Amino acid sequence: MATHRESGQVRESGGRGVVGRRAVLGSAVAVAAAVVTGTATGAAAATGTARASAARGSAVRASAVRASEARPARASLASRAPVRDAALWREFTAAPFTHPQIPFVGRAGYRAGSPLPRRRSAGEHPRGPVIDVVRDHGARPDGSADAAPAINRAIAAAGERGGGTVTVPAGTYRIDDIIRIGHSDVVVRGAGSGATTLYATRSLTELIGAYGSRYGGDKSSWSWAGGLIWLCPKDRWASLTDAIRARDWPFEGWTGNRRDAWRTLATPAPARRGDRTITVPAADARNLRLGRLVLLRLADDPGHTLLQHMAGDGEGARAYNWADKTKLTSYVPYEWPVRVTAVQGRRITLERPLPLDVRPEWDPRLTTLVTPLTGSGVEGLTLEAAEKPQAPHLLDQGYNGLAFQCAYDCWADDVTVRHVDNGFGLIGASACTLRRTKVEGRGAHHPYYCREGSHDNLIEDFTVAARTTPAPSGTQLHGINVEGLSSHNVWSRGRMEMGTFDSHRGMPFANVRTDITVNNNGVHGGDASAGPLFGARFTHWNIRVTNERAGLMRIDGLDPYSATVGINEVREFGQIDVPDFTGDLHTRLEAYGSPEAVRPVNLYEAQRAVRLC
Repeated sequence: MATHRESGQVRESGGRGVVGRRAVLGSAVAVAAAVVTGTATGAAAATGTARASAARGSAVRASAVRASEARPARASLASRAPVRDAALWREFTAAPFTHPQIPFVGRAGYRAGSPLPRRRSAGEHPRGPVIDVVRDHGARPDGSADAAPAINRAIAAAGERGGGTVTVPAGTYRIDDIIRIGHSDVVVRGAGSGATTLYATRSLTELIGAYGSRYGGDKSSWSWAGGLIWLCPKDRWASLTDAIRARDWPFEGWTGNRRDAWRTLATPAPARRGDRTITVPAADARNLRLGRLVLLRLADDPGHTLLQHMAGDGEGARAYNWADKTKLTSYVPYEWPVRVTAVQGRRITLERPLPLDVRPEWDPRLTTLVTPLTGSGVEGLTLEAAEKPQAPHLLDQGYNGLAFQCAYDCWADDVTVRHVDNGFGLIGASACTLRRTKVEGRGAHHPYYCREGSHDNLIEDFTVAARTTPAPSGTQLHGINVEGLSSHNVWSRGRMEMGTFDSHRGMPFANVRTDITVNNNGVHGGDASAGPLFGARFTHWNIRVTNERAGLMRIDGLDPYSATVGINEVREFGQIDVPDFTGDLHTRLEAYGSPEAVRPVNLYEAQRAVRLC
């Protein structure tokens, strides 16, 4: 009978828990009891740093755990109190920016994880004008007329004055068009998701036209793009929609429809993952200034060593056949937007640590990007689409919720979407926070999706509610999706009454899901040409799987250089995957069968206490 080793124990892999594939790969799972001493598989890379940084690590560990425990109790937490520090957490705190399995995500979200701008109290003067769609633009809160023109006029007026707040009082507003936020520093604020409703009558196909795939076939790209509330820079939105109407299917990210809207600002010297300071030639430093948003651009080489690096530089990645993964290779160059926080001669300090090494063979550049949308948000409203049956898989008409595209430091707070094809989308979007968001109604294809090189986003206090009508034949449910080389995104404190931890291949890497309860009944998508399901440094930390299904939850037998910590016992059924990479995956498993029996309960919140040096 197959056995599985975890934390020094041997357990039979009978009906519950472990099945044959995981047992066969058990040698790839590090022994948690040996983590701190560095004897576990995959720990060697961090051991030297751990010894050199013991004093600093102890201080970081203590402050992080205090910060996590200081938060008020949440209904999502199990009644069992945490009883011990995770061994992996102790190891991480000694080398937080270079750990081989756990990514540093402690600065994900709006302004590196800062609190969202708060509503102004009575007597305070808000920044910029306050424009009321009813009082100032004649919108009707009874649903009797199309309010989209009034709302869009108010948004444009605020944007053209340099930013402001557009208030949408309590009521129901019929919208027969897209609500477009195309200027920075504009906030659309309802009276609360239970008080202000925008009722959308038309789909993106009706409003813009059919949107095919740049990879061919008869798929509808409205299955993973666009929103009936669409946050995207004005000029970028125009170029995208013009291309769609012309049936010239575009790339959707930071460097234009053909990925050529950029110029080089600086050529950085070699640097390592986790560094915050890079060196550029003196002449290039003149192109950089405090607060400037730049794009780190890394191209691949003929040997695909950049893709290997994203997969952890292990033996399996070196043996993998990258050349025939044409969809995956179209995602390269890797593009990572980041703010400059200091310029001292040739030394440039960045807002976040480098997500990857910077090596000369990858032609590293700091470049311009399309003018991003920054400082804009949507708060306190519900977007409800006309309730129509969910379309067959990949033929969505585009009854979509909110889309953030080419957006940086933007947010949604207290927003619900109902009866949508796709809920909340991050498309070439980074450093955004989605807080207190909810997807409900007749069932969605992608409740949340994160693609086209989206990085450093934070989705917290989120809900995917159970569908209110049975799923029509031929439809699919995914869940919280990440794909397309997207990295360092966080899903925290979630309740998923349906769906799964979805990857559509495209090798996303270094993402975290933590403190989530999930009824794991969805499936993932992705074709073979998109390459691996996962790259390195995915972490699932304190996950409660109510139906005990293992797929895409417990990833120690699937994902290279990954960590699964604090998940209840699960078994495989439904969609079952095999590893993309051969050999030792260098994965880690701890506190299996004991969700929330370790501290910290929430990995992201604990990482917030780690100081950037």
